[in-house]
Amino acid sequence: MQTPTMQANPAIVPTQPVQRQPQPVQRFTTSGLMQDRREVEIEHAGRIYRLRITQLNKLILTA
Repeated sequence: MQTPTMQANPAIVPTQPVQRQPQPVQRFTTSGLMQDRREVEIEHAGRIYRLRITQLNKLILTA
């Protein structure tokens, strides 16, 4: 009994993965983002988050 041989399909051509250059991370300043406020709301995926500057000048993000 003979085993079937695999035949190459000329329509299927192996491709190389696409090499993408990494995008630099965009940076925001809190003064530009907060605009002289202590708290802002950020909407993401239908939810509202609060970004707040504390009395110790730390950032807290809450849902």
